[in-house]
Amino acid sequence: MYLARGSSDDDPYVWLWVLGALALYALISYGLTYRARARRGSAHPAQDALHDLKDREDPQPTENRLVSRVIMLCGAGLTGCAAYLTSGAVRVLTVGFTAVVTVVVWAYYDHRTQTRTPARG
Repeated sequence: MYLARGSSDDDPYVWLWVLGALALYALISYGLTYRARARRGSAHPAQDALHDLKDREDPQPTENRLVSRVIMLCGAGLTGCAAYLTSGAVRVLTVGFTAVVTVVVWAYYDHRTQTRTPARG
């Protein structure tokens, strides 16, 4: 009887790396939303940020939101691919670098397309 097995070179923790990359993006998304809420002077930025993850109070225009989500998902995909295709210390460096670059691109795009509110004062 033959059992389906991976080769001895396969890393059994690859899927944990991929899931970790996706969890990192969810955490970063929450962190960016929390920071934006805190800067706007929200009384409960943590609760508001959690609420904003599923439904934004001040939505972006459709095309900006779509591009933002594409950047986020492509970055998560690239980070997951980097984790899947590398191993050892190279994996840690590659995943870290890919995640940082894609988060910076994503945050920059969201910052540049954010609707501005008039300053108080």
